[in-house]
Amino acid sequence: MQSQDRKAAIADYKKREDEPGIYALRCAALPDTVWVGPTPTLDTIQNRLWFSLRHGGHTHRGLQAVWAAHGADAFTFEVLERLEPEESPYLARAQLKNRAAHWRAALKAEAI
Repeated sequence: MQSQDRKAAIADYKKREDEPGIYALRCAALPDTVWVGPTPTLDTIQNRLWFSLRHGGHTHRGLQAVWAAHGADAFTFEVLERLEPEESPYLARAQLKNRAAHWRAALKAEAI
C-alpha cells in the first residue's frame, strides 16, 4: 500500500459515523444462555469481543469460561437493535443503558 493510499484509508476511517446499538452473543451448546450488551460502535464490537475472548482476557468470567469450553465456532453474534446517534454523550449512554436493559429482560439474558 502506498503512503498516500494509507493516509487516505486512515482519514476515511476517522471520518466514519459511529453506529450505536445493542448486540447479543449466543452459544449453540447452551441454547438457553444469551449475553446482551450495548455498544457505541456496532461495526467494531464483534472483533473486539472475539479478540479478548480468544486471548482469555474478557472481563466477564462466565462468558470467558463458556468460550474456553466450547470454542469460537459455537458462538454467534447478533445485532438486536441499531440506534440513532445522539448529539449528547450523556443521552447516548442513557439510551444505550435503557435499551440494553430492555433486551436483557426480554431475552432473560446476562449483561456483558
